[in-house]
Amino acid sequence: MNQNLVDLIDIRKEFDGEPVLKGISLSIRNREFVTLLGPSGCGKTTTLRIIGGFETPDSGDVLFDGKRLNDVPPYKREVNTVFQRYALFPHLNVAENIAFGLRIRNIHEKDIQRKIQEMLELVGLRGFEKRNTTSLSGGQQQRVAIARALVNQPRVLLLDEPLGALDLKLRKDMQIELKRIQQSTGITFLYVTHDQEEALTMSDRVVVMNHGSIQQVGSPTDIYNEPENAFVADFIGESNIIDGIMLEDCKVCFCGHDFECVDKGFATKEPVDVVIRPEDLRIGFPGDSQLQGVVESIVFKGVHYEMMIRTEHFTFMVHSTAAEPVGKTVGLSVVPFDIHIMKKSMEDNR
Repeated sequence: MNQNLVDLIDIRKEFDGEPVLKGISLSIRNREFVTLLGPSGCGKTTTLRIIGGFETPDSGDVLFDGKRLNDVPPYKREVNTVFQRYALFPHLNVAENIAFGLRIRNIHEKDIQRKIQEMLELVGLRGFEKRNTTSLSGGQQQRVAIARALVNQPRVLLLDEPLGALDLKLRKDMQIELKRIQQSTGITFLYVTHDQEEALTMSDRVVVMNHGSIQQVGSPTDIYNEPENAFVADFIGESNIIDGIMLEDCKVCFCGHDFECVDKGFATKEPVDVVIRPEDLRIGFPGDSQLQGVVESIVFKGVHYEMMIRTEHFTFMVHSTAAEPVGKTVGLSVVPFDIHIMKKSMEDNR
């Protein structure tokens, strides 16, 4: 069942006269993991806080199950929030932290103890109930914060960069854990991050934001393989973005050469952005390729080499499992399917 659970309709918000959200509209389905992704200041946390009831939109509507929520306080919404700072109660042990919301609601003690054990099992902390939260690692504290939020069985869990304080390996482990928890509980997760890998790893859908507007909404695969504009292409992974001219359907000119592509619907001689992922460029012999360039730098990235190759018109970033030495002249080729054409951005975000 995937009906819309949360609807944002033309939400606008200003702080000190500066627009933070510029009329965004978004639908979030039941049992979905949605990530708001974008650079600092793009409006993603404000969007989260408006859904949680911590901020009120200047205009527009927040709907929950089709009912307007604009003036409903946070504690009356079927929503809980996990922040980057977990805000655990240091004077309470793990079990009492988890039980805090249940005790406020006067749940029967037997039910409270059962729910505590269920949550500890869910987040992998069975046997930790009597531990002091200050003695826990960052990852364990985060699990307690998640358990405390989930024990009240919210319809939506809001997560505002909850992995930001963790080291890289723990972050990766917790990405997998969060997705597992979301799938096992069936609760809708709305997650905020500026980390592209995090968004691509966990999400059913990714909402890319910039300057208070939504740039693209789609599955991780769609966002990565079919970016709708140069900002999305550049923000999600690495991209070469080249000025081009659309000659006709399925033919584009860039770097002084004509290339076959698969895109249609542009005006003849329309200026466009040509996007090529670094892993889609192939290195070959100079005489066999339309583009030739000189290797200017090479960096080993663990699973591939990252080379900067300077051609007459543009310096390309190329990812390859084989390295070419600095100073060598090489050819560069790309197949039509890997040449992505998009309209010129109204504002230069590069």
